[in-house]
Amino acid sequence: MLIISFSVNSTSPFLLARNLHGTDESYHPTHAPDAVATPLTTDQVSDLMKLCNAERIPVTPFGTGTGFEGGVTALHGGLCIALHKMTEIVSVNTTDFDATVRAGVTRHALNDWIRADGLQFPIDPGAGASICGMCATSASGTNAVRYGTMRENVLNLEVVLADGTVVHTAGEGRRPKKTSCGYNLTNTFVGSEGTLGIITQATVRLHGIPEATAAAISSFPSISEAVETVVQILQCGLPMARIEFLNPAMITACNKFSNLGLDVAPTLFLEFTGSESSVEEQALFAEDLCTGNNGQNFKWATDHSEREHLWKARHNCWYVFHMSACTSLR
Repeated sequence: MLIISFSVNSTSPFLLARNLHGTDESYHPTHAPDAVATPLTTDQVSDLMKLCNAERIPVTPFGTGTGFEGGVTALHGGLCIALHKMTEIVSVNTTDFDATVRAGVTRHALNDWIRADGLQFPIDPGAGASICGMCATSASGTNAVRYGTMRENVLNLEVVLADGTVVHTAGEGRRPKKTSCGYNLTNTFVGSEGTLGIITQATVRLHGIPEATAAAISSFPSISEAVETVVQILQCGLPMARIEFLNPAMITACNKFSNLGLDVAPTLFLEFTGSESSVEEQALFAEDLCTGNNGQNFKWATDHSEREHLWKARHNCWYVFHMSACTSLR
C-alpha cells in the first residue's frame, strides 16, 4: 500500500498526485486531499478506515475520476483512498449471467474479459468508469431504456463502513436474483456517493450480446413532435436498446466536434437489437412512427463503425460544452 505524503512544493510529483485525486471531470474546482493511499485488498481498506475513524480524519474514496458530480473533491482535506489497483475479476458465472469484480475493475475491462463468452455488461455512462464507482453513483447511460441503471443490475456489494467493518449487502458470496426477504441493503449503498461506506467489491448482472444491432437518426420540426414519437415507440412495445433526444444546441456541438453533418433540429438517436430480421422490422416500424410525426431524414445502419461514431458523438457532448465554456472565458 502506497501513501503519498503532504507536500507544498508546486512541482512535487506528490502534490500533482494529490491534485489529480482531488478532482473529476466536472466543473467543480480541485480540492486536494492531504494524502493518497492505494490499497490492494479489502483488509487494507478496512485498516485505513479504522485508523481514520479513530483519529477523526476525513476520507474520500476515489475510483477513476470520471464522474461529473464532484464527489471526489476533498473539501476537508484528509485521506483519499484510491481503489484503482484492486483490479481482480473474482468470478464470472456464464450460466447465471453475473460477475463479481473488485473496486478497480472498469466496465471496459469486464466487457473485454467476457466478450468471448457472448456476454456483456451493458451499463454505459460513456466513460472508462470503474464498476464499483458506477455502483456508488448509480450510473446509467444511453442503454438505460433497455437494461435499466446500475440500481437494477447490482446483486451484491462488499462495503467497508466508516469504522472499518466489512459488510456484504446480500450475504458473503451470495448472488441472489430476488430481494423479497429482509432489507434491501444493496440498493441502500447504490447511489450513496461514497458517504455510507467504500464499495470494494460488486456482483453485477450480465446480459447476452445481441446477434444484430442497428442505429438510426431522425430530425423533427419541433421538440414536441420528437417527444411524441418517443412516447409512441414505447407505447407500441418496440424493444429499444437506446433512445436519446438531442436539441439543436447539442446537434450543433456534435457537428462541430465529431463532424456528423446533421441537420440542426430536434433529433432522435435510436438503436435496435435482436436477430437480423427483427432489427430490420424494428427500424422500419420506427421509421413509420417518425414519419407520422413529421420526422425527416430517417437513416439507419448496421455498420459497426457508423454506429460507434454516432454514439461516440453523443457521449462527447459533455466535453464539447466544457471546451466551449473554457474557450468563451478566454
